[in-house]
Amino acid sequence: MTKPAQPAGDATPPAPEVRDVPPPVLEVRDVPPRVAFALEQAGVHPLLARLYAARGIRSADELDDALEHLLPPATLLGADAAAALLADAIAARRRICVVADYDCDGATACAVALRGLKLLGAEPATLHYVVPDRARHGYGLTPAIVDLARERVPGGPQLLVTVDNGIASLAGVAYARALGIDVLVTDHHLPAREGDAVVLPEANVVVDPNQPGCAFASKAIAGVGVMFYVLLALRAELRRRGAFAAGAQPRLDTLLDLVALGTVADVVRLDANNRRLVAQGLKRIRAGRMQPGVAALFAAAGRDPARAGTFDFGFALGPRINAAGRLADMTLGIECLLADEPGRAAELARALDAINRERRQVESGMREQAELQLDALLPAGAPPPALALFDPTFHEGVVGIVAGRLKDRLHRPTFVFARGADGWLKGSGRSIAGFHLRDALDLVSKREPDLLQRFGGHAMAAGCTLAEAQFERFAAAFARVAAEWLDEATLQQRVRTDGPLPVEYFDLATVRTLDAQVWGPAFEPPLFCDDVVVLAQRLVGERHLKLRLRHQGVERDAIWFGRTEPLPERARLAYRLSLDEYQGQPRVQMVVESGG
Repeated sequence: MTKPAQPAGDATPPAPEVRDVPPPVLEVRDVPPRVAFALEQAGVHPLLARLYAARGIRSADELDDALEHLLPPATLLGADAAAALLADAIAARRRICVVADYDCDGATACAVALRGLKLLGAEPATLHYVVPDRARHGYGLTPAIVDLARERVPGGPQLLVTVDNGIASLAGVAYARALGIDVLVTDHHLPAREGDAVVLPEANVVVDPNQPGCAFASKAIAGVGVMFYVLLALRAELRRRGAFAAGAQPRLDTLLDLVALGTVADVVRLDANNRRLVAQGLKRIRAGRMQPGVAALFAAAGRDPARAGTFDFGFALGPRINAAGRLADMTLGIECLLADEPGRAAELARALDAINRERRQVESGMREQAELQLDALLPAGAPPPALALFDPTFHEGVVGIVAGRLKDRLHRPTFVFARGADGWLKGSGRSIAGFHLRDALDLVSKREPDLLQRFGGHAMAAGCTLAEAQFERFAAAFARVAAEWLDEATLQQRVRTDGPLPVEYFDLATVRTLDAQVWGPAFEPPLFCDDVVVLAQRLVGERHLKLRLRHQGVERDAIWFGRTEPLPERARLAYRLSLDEYQGQPRVQMVVESGG
């Protein structure tokens, strides 16, 4: 139990370390030598061959990111039925309303849906969207959102299409169907449960790889990816109906910049299929083929699209779009992604950038407040196995970021709550490996049946709503589950590294080669580990440790963001390589992530 802490978003560094948290154990990934040799013989860069082998790649064929290697849409349960429903709606000029979500995945999925349906023949006048306000409406297709769609769409919607939500919207779907409105659910979250039984909404069609009976291999696909697959199935259906010939069919690959952005920003596992989607999106962006809104976001973030990488999606573009849903209205983010006129896109991107700056200020205030409280709230020694935090001043839109920062800092499952506009506490949680957060909430709910008003989520991220008077009760119940499920080994943070970096690869070419690859969850970016001698160290910006190191016999510059404690003369550090511009000249810098 505690109260707030910390940042998120752009490259906002983590808070200073908690004194009683033991340092992580640095582990070196196993590299199957025969696999690495085979990859190198197949033409893969020697360093990349080693990194790929350590991440489970077994042949160069797995690195082929061509679109023809994507999983077939036919294996996604409901995609063909969704295609028929949409094809009929387009032919009948029915009014279609996309129900979006207020994060980057939901915003990109909405833009992909609207742009894709227009490409495939839907008349622009028949296409509409609504997005919930995080504070007023909550998450998903609620009855209130159905009513909002009826107000916003002239004549009322005839077909609602959810993106990145809907799988657990039982009441909202039932309400829409009772009003005679058809519903297509496209989502990637886990379905609702009643006891041990999975319960699906009574929509006309449900497309979700995590619904029972779905054979689609990429269970980690993002919401934007699910919508993209529905469009692929729709194009095939329209082709069968004779709407166009295969050689003249609309180019849906023009949407892959949005698919890549939403996939990375949602921090889903980058399995082979997701990596292909992201790689194809990055290729188009680097070649200058992207939506005007995406180009404008690169400009607002001061990033070069010609050298775009997953870091840009996760730490530059994604936070600017997410900021709209956190502090303002996600309509702003969606409109930026839908803008076709570059001047309008630039105007919207600048507005998103301003909101993101405000978001960082809000985070900073919450972090500072938390740092004042942590010493009093945390017991001596290691922190408890789980934390639940609440403060009346917390902003509902930022609690998930704060939970993630605290989780990273303490290596403990963490929930952070804020008071919603309706008076309920809205909590967002982040977890560590070995602790399934949504299952933990399910057990809390079973043990305390009247405690949680609602809950949902994944293994690593989840949310719940409860009465303010029940916060301490929740914190105790959550801590009990954590104490039962987590052992000492799980609570010891372990950082997987790629071992020492050979000295011949410490150059600009290597950094650019690494930055050009697709890295992310389950395919983590390279993190090297070496013994160094600390020659000099000083604080910069009051919370970052600037270092001069002797590494492999060579003096090098390094920085450790968020570190304020000095290092001993000799240390073992885990670091990544970065390009640092100094007087207009790029140079290689070590960015330390862990060690001591």
